[in-house]
Amino acid sequence: MTDTSPTPMFPLGALLLPGAVLPLHVFEPRYRDLTAFCIENQTQFGVVLIAKGHEVGGGDIRHEMGCLARIDQAAQTPDGRWGLLCVGTQRIRVLEWLDDDPYPQALVETVSLPRFDAEGSPETVERVEALKVLLRRTLALGSEAGLQLAPATIDLPDDPVEAVWRVGEVAPISQQDRYELLVSDDWDDRVELLFRTIAGAREIIEFRLKSSAGEDFGA
Repeated sequence: MTDTSPTPMFPLGALLLPGAVLPLHVFEPRYRDLTAFCIENQTQFGVVLIAKGHEVGGGDIRHEMGCLARIDQAAQTPDGRWGLLCVGTQRIRVLEWLDDDPYPQALVETVSLPRFDAEGSPETVERVEALKVLLRRTLALGSEAGLQLAPATIDLPDDPVEAVWRVGEVAPISQQDRYELLVSDDWDDRVELLFRTIAGAREIIEFRLKSSAGEDFGA
């Protein structure tokens, strides 16, 4: 569904997925204005991944697909900065970017997700359970390597759809991989994408551990 009114937009260097939690420290004046507008009007804002450039100052190149963010908690400091806790809600596609004054805005359309039939897709459900096991093992390995990752004991939803988004949120994968996860319209493709990227991350961590062990042995 296309929203004919401008949607406040927050381009970031990190991607927001549906159901994911996004903490924000808002200090740039234009994004303070965006925050105040969203709180006053009880509206969501869009988050898109910056393809090239930086979050501060503008002049960035932005990806087409993004996610709406709902502000669940907000606190303002005496000097006007905001601390926000937001949650991703719906996929969006940017149809047209508008003027960045007073803050980035765009005309967007919401992009619904294909329905996932768990009862009719037992093999996919099994793959999601295997994916959760792979993630936990990879996170445990990352902890052993001294990486700052989510704990291997992290809570993962029983619902396969929610689990896929949660795995995508916490897995040690690139922002571009997360973007591919967001734009995909096929649940099986999403699961296989996560298998490939997490397995790749695991191989890198294993190599680091072996290299470190070799250095210790040589010392």
